[in-house]
Amino acid sequence: MKKFLALTLLALAGTAFAQATPAGLWKTIDDETKQEKSLVRITDTGGVLSGKIEKILDPSKQDEKCDKCTDARKDQPKLGMTIIEGVKKQADEPYWDGGTILDPNNGKTYKVRMTPKDGGKTMEVRGFIAFFYRNQTWQRVE
Repeated sequence: MKKFLALTLLALAGTAFAQATPAGLWKTIDDETKQEKSLVRITDTGGVLSGKIEKILDPSKQDEKCDKCTDARKDQPKLGMTIIEGVKKQADEPYWDGGTILDPNNGKTYKVRMTPKDGGKTMEVRGFIAFFYRNQTWQRVE
């Protein structure tokens, strides 16, 4: 019985840890308007995270293109666009960073730091250029 209880607790701890990573589906919340904007799926490939816009929540914006982007994403559809690239877990730190995040509404690319909160139910996403930054709190969908 003790072994079963120990294994159950270990399995639950592993599940909680897995949910405390940025990998998964997230609802983005605009930091200025507080409106729900999109669903972004973050995937982990060999310890490097990337994220794509999987769904745009405003039906009138489904066909929008990134007209303000200045890289290869210029005039590409926002839906399906990779907006997070090159993010890695920092040893002994509760956050992932080292990559970039694109705001397809203004075309700016920021350095990014992602910090899961509340056991992985929410995530603080900070985009920054030098000393200027923006924070958003995203909500886990799955």
